[in-house]
Amino acid sequence: MKNIFIFFFALFSLLQLKAQEFNGRIDFKYYTLKDTTNNIYFVKDKIVKLDNFVKTTPVMEGSYVFDLALNKIKFVSVKRKLWGEHTSVTPPPLKGVCEVIKGKNTKTLNGIKCKEYIVKNNEENTEITYWMAEEKFNFFIPMMKLWNGKYRQSVYFNKIADLPTGSMPMKSVEKRISDGKVISILEVVKINKKKPDEASLQIPADYSKVE
Repeated sequence: MKNIFIFFFALFSLLQLKAQEFNGRIDFKYYTLKDTTNNIYFVKDKIVKLDNFVKTTPVMEGSYVFDLALNKIKFVSVKRKLWGEHTSVTPPPLKGVCEVIKGKNTKTLNGIKCKEYIVKNNEENTEITYWMAEEKFNFFIPMMKLWNGKYRQSVYFNKIADLPTGSMPMKSVEKRISDGKVISILEVVKINKKKPDEASLQIPADYSKVE
């Protein structure tokens, strides 16, 4: 009888954990020395849609749709009304070695307590500080591994091992080690936990597939 109780308690806990996984919308900005761009994640279960906008305008440039269950990515061109299967490419190899440091500092961003992680590469003269929320953003790490992005913010993030499930940076700051100059910033500016409707994640029916 006791074993049956333990089994059902574990099952209930697992279902509760799954129910708490993030669904909703996350708005974030990417700042560089030259530009600022707006981006939005729409998350529903194992589907993530990333909308990219033309710099600071409300004009959508395109989207990527990540199917985390099938490990597939689709790209969408709004201007050309086209879509196709996206193949991740291997980022260029890093120079030197990345050192990962789990800092002791914390910071509250978007109402969430975040922990400091620093990734340094002396040969590339680069240091990126990630302010990590350890919430229920279960989509983020699998998406980043599937995406395998070529930009340093992505490449350095993927060097951080053994992050708690559900971790996602609320802010990351890339600096030159030699003079401390900021090169880029990624920052979450708004979180909405309302689950997106199915239609907002679908590729429009009048878009043509690129073979």
